[in-house]
Amino acid sequence: MKLNELLRLIAGSFVLLAIVLGVLVHPYWNYFAAFVAINLIQSAFTGWCPMMAMLRRLGVQE
Repeated sequence: MKLNELLRLIAGSFVLLAIVLGVLVHPYWNYFAAFVAINLIQSAFTGWCPMMAMLRRLGVQE
């Protein structure tokens, strides 16, 4: 799996997990979903995403 596809999979999984945990465990988990969304928005403007940097260091192909 390439970098962009893996990034989308991770972001979507984090948001889905946060929503499920927010419903089943505690509503504060929604803040985690908001954090992921804010990170995606800032990466659209800056072109830099911490998860992409981490995946590159792990050797994921572009």
